[in-house]
Amino acid sequence: MNRRVVITGMGALTPIGNNVTEYWESLKTGKNGIAPITYFDTDRFKVKIAAELKNFDAEAYMDRKSARRFDRFCQYAMVASGMAIEDSGIDLENTDLSRFGVIIGSGIGGLETIEKQALILDAKGPGQVSPLFIPMVIGNMASGNVSIKYGLRGYNSCSVTACASGTHSIGDAFRLIKYGHADKMLAGGTEAPITPLGLAGFINITALTQSDDISRASIPFDKSRSGFVMGEGAGVLVLEEYDAAVARGARIYAEVTGYGATADAYHMTAPDPEGVGATNSMLLAIEEAGLTTKDIDYINAHGTSTPLNDLTETCAIKKAFQDQAYKVAISSTKSMTGHLLGAAGAIEAIACIMSIVDSFVPPTIGYQDFDSDCDLDYVPNVGRQMNVDHAMSNSLGFGGHNGTILISKVKD
Repeated sequence: MNRRVVITGMGALTPIGNNVTEYWESLKTGKNGIAPITYFDTDRFKVKIAAELKNFDAEAYMDRKSARRFDRFCQYAMVASGMAIEDSGIDLENTDLSRFGVIIGSGIGGLETIEKQALILDAKGPGQVSPLFIPMVIGNMASGNVSIKYGLRGYNSCSVTACASGTHSIGDAFRLIKYGHADKMLAGGTEAPITPLGLAGFINITALTQSDDISRASIPFDKSRSGFVMGEGAGVLVLEEYDAAVARGARIYAEVTGYGATADAYHMTAPDPEGVGATNSMLLAIEEAGLTTKDIDYINAHGTSTPLNDLTETCAIKKAFQDQAYKVAISSTKSMTGHLLGAAGAIEAIACIMSIVDSFVPPTIGYQDFDSDCDLDYVPNVGRQMNVDHAMSNSLGFGGHNGTILISKVKD
């Protein structure tokens, strides 16, 4: 069995928009979502900026009791999933829910709850730790709680592959439908890592930029790049078997045509400097789609703004695309959203989908200083109106996890 898989619904919570429309319009205009951290006092921290959600109130989407029972990463997933289902127009009462599954990944899970409950344990003793502690923090509860809310009884799982979690979730969901194990899937990623412990951990692993200039903090592929900026949020897609989507008269945004997933087998946090894993991930996605590198119009790069990642990814694109590497439009939307870790691949897949729908490639903002080692077309500072038939999204995660999703314009 080899079925076509299409995207019929999308939901997003991002630092530059709390729905897909706001998010996409912000990407097009180059809006910067990075600002001083408001969640806690940063006086003792070397880093004082992040890309937080703006004006998000969980109780605007769910009752207070439910909001209090979910860590923020789970709140975000619930909201984005609800948006995606509503956008898809699926009538759940007349859908075989045993064939409708969920895969929503998270790189870290309920970090805020872990941190708060550890402090309670230390200050008040074990008897005061919340009985909801475990179900609030485990990463699979985003998928689990979405499944419970909507009665989705199909395949249910959670990809935990660091910054590749969202991409792997979408890719695995694509394969489940393609090979007949599901008819519909909710897939994506969610993350809420902006906490004192999360910030300290990433500072001390020297992953974050210490720049306090908002406009020059997340600057992928720029020679002066010095680390990434933490972001948060969620992105969720509704994936559906093509014939069923057509039969119910669904609005079809685009089609998932290829997926690549590989390992660097090199280092816990550093990418393989030769970029072999990332190269192979892209080539596998292109091969599955039955395309060549000449067919790819746009790459949404992982592009974290760290010195090693951007160099490695550039090398990998050159190896995969050869001379065509200089002809493909590439941008990193992390220049605007910061790095959403396990949710990054999901919101970046949405950017690829909308680039196809809107014939527009978003920019890499903040780009000033040319790096001779990163010399491809990164669509600097200003987005580009252009036809996009095939768009590719790359994700690279700690542990050497690589993921690539290939999204295409639907052809009859």
